[in-house]
Amino acid sequence: MDGLSTLPRRREFAFGRSFFLQRLLLFSVLVAGVLVVLGLQFAAPGAWIAAFGVLFGVFIVVWGISPLLTTHWLTTTRLILRQGWYFRAAIPMREIESVSRFEGDAPLGLRAPLGQRRLYATGSKVGLLSLKLHQPRRFWAVLGVEIDEIVFDVESPDQFLEALGGRQASLAPVEPKRPDPYLRD
Repeated sequence: MDGLSTLPRRREFAFGRSFFLQRLLLFSVLVAGVLVVLGLQFAAPGAWIAAFGVLFGVFIVVWGISPLLTTHWLTTTRLILRQGWYFRAAIPMREIESVSRFEGDAPLGLRAPLGQRRLYATGSKVGLLSLKLHQPRRFWAVLGVEIDEIVFDVESPDQFLEALGGRQASLAPVEPKRPDPYLRD
């Protein structure tokens, strides 16, 4: 029996939720205020209020509620980082150069500061990890910026690092002298 068959196929790791709860609460209050003001401005507010209500409702669901429903996944061959329905990065284990604790200050949310080639996908300032990629990749969620480092958070970084190390150790080594070293058999 090989090492992969003894591991669960997928492990889930939660990330910080406080930022998203604050954002959801503040935006909901803002939306309610805007809808009240719009209701007072129009003589027949029914259609306008309904249209704005639906638009704001979709926005609240996608950017406010969906991050509360997602987790990062560690599968047998990939790390899948998620933040709501608007960000998903599936990174094969072979593309990961290293993962370590991140000691710097990280902005909350999904950010890719110009000129840094670093992506922040955080919901908390605690439990931050830095993932370095062998080759830079582009991510559509941050307008195609080229990234070679991803900073993300998990609630239990020690367990995550241990699980990731186990997954990487269980992968078969690449044999560069094979006829096709890119495993495209």
